[in-house]
Amino acid sequence: MSTILFELGCEELPPKSLKPLRDALQASVTEQLTAADITFDSIKAFAAPRRLAIQIQGISDKQPDRTEQKRGPAIKAAFDAEGNPTRAAMGFAKGLGIEASELTTIKTDKGDYVGFEQTIRGQATTELLPAIFQTALDNLPIAKRMRSGASRNEFVRPVQWAVLMQDDTVIDATIQGHQTGTQTRGHRFHSPDYHSIAHANDYEELLSGLKVVADFDKRQMLIKNQVKALADEVNSDAIVPQDLLDEVTALVDFPIALRASFEARFLQVPQEALISTMQADQKYFCLTDKTGKLQPYFIFITNIESKDPNQIIEGNEKVVRPRLADAEFFFLQDQKQPLFALTESLKNRVFQDKLGTIWEKSERIAKLAAFIATLMQQQGIDISIDEAVRAGILSKADLASSLVGEYPELQGIAGTYYARLNDEPEAVAASLEEQYLPKFSGDVLPQTPIGICLALADRLDTLVGIFAIDQAPTGSKDPFSLRRSAIGILRILIEKQLPINLVALVEQAIKGYSDAEGSKIAKMGDTFTQVMAFLNSRYRAMYTEQGVSVDTIQAVQAINPHMPLDFDQRIRAVQAFSELSQASMLADSNKRVANILAKSEVSVADTVDEALLSEPAEQNLYANVQQAQTVVQPLLEQADYTQVLQTLASLDEPLTQFFDQVMVNSEDAALKNNRLALLKQVRALFLTVADISELQL
Repeated sequence: MSTILFELGCEELPPKSLKPLRDALQASVTEQLTAADITFDSIKAFAAPRRLAIQIQGISDKQPDRTEQKRGPAIKAAFDAEGNPTRAAMGFAKGLGIEASELTTIKTDKGDYVGFEQTIRGQATTELLPAIFQTALDNLPIAKRMRSGASRNEFVRPVQWAVLMQDDTVIDATIQGHQTGTQTRGHRFHSPDYHSIAHANDYEELLSGLKVVADFDKRQMLIKNQVKALADEVNSDAIVPQDLLDEVTALVDFPIALRASFEARFLQVPQEALISTMQADQKYFCLTDKTGKLQPYFIFITNIESKDPNQIIEGNEKVVRPRLADAEFFFLQDQKQPLFALTESLKNRVFQDKLGTIWEKSERIAKLAAFIATLMQQQGIDISIDEAVRAGILSKADLASSLVGEYPELQGIAGTYYARLNDEPEAVAASLEEQYLPKFSGDVLPQTPIGICLALADRLDTLVGIFAIDQAPTGSKDPFSLRRSAIGILRILIEKQLPINLVALVEQAIKGYSDAEGSKIAKMGDTFTQVMAFLNSRYRAMYTEQGVSVDTIQAVQAINPHMPLDFDQRIRAVQAFSELSQASMLADSNKRVANILAKSEVSVADTVDEALLSEPAEQNLYANVQQAQTVVQPLLEQADYTQVLQTLASLDEPLTQFFDQVMVNSEDAALKNNRLALLKQVRALFLTVADISELQL
């Protein structure tokens, strides 16, 4: 057992790719070692701005020997009547490099054959490793490779050196066009010269002395701890997005955190703009107070251990000031006119060539938001229809602002700031930001009633319009993010407990495209059908992400509920039903009932003639069905689907006895049709919640 060290030294690697490159390198090497039957105790990957490395400890020196059985021709074809080997046997033996006399007999179910067992010696690990590492490098997820100088070898960045060692010995190889050795390099500024690695186990410690923290995760933890300590000194919390943290970790070998400040006057600018420019442009960590309000400080990570950190701090303050001043300028420039005035320019901005301008979209959103607000009022929700209309008209106004022009990610956010400065009602102002929620899977939903109206109206208007012009998503292409929008609609209606029918919403959204000159939607019926089908198809993606089984989703989809909240209640009821001991038998019985009814050649009656119930088992089932209908009806009115299915579970035994003791397809047509009517009532009871026959239990 020994330790293997591999290191590839490069020019600075792409910071956003460093962590994925590290993980892919380790995964590929691990997979290849396992496939080659080479054992090891542990494997660790390192990644720093100028290096990718792998250290494997307790690795076996060679592959284990293995025995292979080679099977030749059948015994009858291998030997003649006198027992002498035939040409077939001698040819087989020659191919193996042995004499025919060394062949053995292999017995199988299909007869006896000649054969030979040969031992294949395992290769030395050091012979296999160069190819393993080169293959791993070739398979890294690199979008665009480059060549350096006259070299024909391609990699994400020019390669400078390669290390491949077993303990204290070099494994001679050429990787990425570089001869392997023991020479590595330290920090570009603090320790730029080559240094020899005495032993593969010394790698991490040696680099630490050369001002390189080679372990990506350890380097990241150092950054997090330093940032927290500096934030605590000014009683603040640091904003540390994981993507930004990964990128900063990939930019430095030897992280040293420093805190700087900026003028408090910039805090009048929307803090989202300041945070955006400091994070995206400068890779700074911003600080907020305990309530989330931005503070006039930021923390940055330097890659140099400076004798005079103040110079670095002052330099960063000098660099960030113009960027913050730009944001301030745009913010103040926008305030020279009210938010509503910005809507004028929207009349010349196209939303989509066939669907009109952004101003026209705003008008449609306003009308649809008013319709949704009316439905919410009917549910007892306190909401102003006039304010919903006002919010709709202002919903896209900030797209014409200078601030959003510079920081597109602030759309909605900027509108909220400007609306408050213009003394718009708070409900209107808050909704302008909330209209874009949720922005991604698992994101927060709009909180205010008008925010909910705008979020639904905006998504429905886009969904209907894009389907109307035949631009529906295809395969992986979804340029208008309609799949995300559809799930957003479903989530809002479900999680906000809004009993609103999708049919009404889609129909109203389609009507929004009509005016005195006609409709922008040529095939309104087709558009309605396609949009409804698309929305219903999103249930599967949404619920499978929550861990709901596909058959549960299909059971509810089979009855096609049009109210997302109702759909969700049915899903939860079917999940609870699936846990019952009777569930499997009832699911099978429902399948049987459905098949029997489907094969009926006559129309099955809705009512049962009690006088024709001759068998005790069918009389018992009928009595239980009658009782279940009485109990279930008020439960359905309360949408208590869980209790409905709990009640129907009592039909398990009567239904089983019915199938055991009663011949449904009786020769007596009257009896047969009456029994079919009874099964139809059983089927109808279960279909009040879901199609239980879809369950795979």
